[in-house]
Amino acid sequence: MIEENPRARSLVLDVPAWAGHRAGQHLDVRLTAEDGYQAQRSFSIASPPEQPTVELTVDPIEDGEVSPYLTQAVRAGDELEVRGPIGGPFTWTVDDGGPLLLLGGGSGLVPLMAMLRHRAARESTIETRALISVRTATDALYRRELAELGPREGLEVRWTYTRTAPPGWDGWRGRVSAEMLELLGSPAAPQARPRVFVCGPTGFVEHVATLLVDAGHDPARVRTERFGPS
Repeated sequence: MIEENPRARSLVLDVPAWAGHRAGQHLDVRLTAEDGYQAQRSFSIASPPEQPTVELTVDPIEDGEVSPYLTQAVRAGDELEVRGPIGGPFTWTVDDGGPLLLLGGGSGLVPLMAMLRHRAARESTIETRALISVRTATDALYRRELAELGPREGLEVRWTYTRTAPPGWDGWRGRVSAEMLELLGSPAAPQARPRVFVCGPTGFVEHVATLLVDAGHDPARVRTERFGPS
C-alpha cells in the first residue's frame, strides 16, 4: 500500500490472468461481510497498461462502506473480489492521438494519471495540458510524480487550490474558470480540437464541461466521468 496523501492510499493488486486494460478504465471491488452482506463500488485504475500489476488509488469517504476498509483495514496478502476492467468511452491510448486536455477535480485525477503514466511509458510527446483542482495542498495526489513528468516534452501540468494554497504559492486559486482554460495552453483552445477528459465530483464535471462547450469545444470530443461516495 502506498500513501498518496494523509487520507488516500494506492493499493497494488496482483490480479491472476489479468487481460490488460486501457488508461481511464475502472474496476469494481466487492466486499462480503461475515453475515453475507455485500457492498460493491467502482474505483479508477491508476496504473498504466504497461504495468503488470493493477493500482487503485482510493480516497476514503468518511461514511463510505468500501473505501475506508480499503485504506485502513486491507493488508498485504489479503484477497479482494474484483471485476473488470470496465469502461469504454472514457479511455485513451497513445495510438488514439492528441492533443490532450485533462481536467481533474480531487481524486478525479486518478484515471487521468493512468493516461499520463501511459503517455510516459510509451515515451510519447503528444501535446498534453492538465489542470488539477484540489481544496488544499494536503489533498493533492501524485504531486512528486507529476513534478517529474512535467518537464517532459509537450506536457504542462497546473494546479488550482479552491480553499488554501501552499505557502508562497503564486499560481492559480479558486474554481476552474474560463480564463484558466484560455491560459492553460494551446490544447485548451477549441481550434486545436483536443481530446478532452474531465473527471471529478458531479458539480465539478458539470461546471467544467459547461465552460468548455461555452468556449467552443466540440461536445463530442469532451469525455466526462463523475464519481460519488464509496
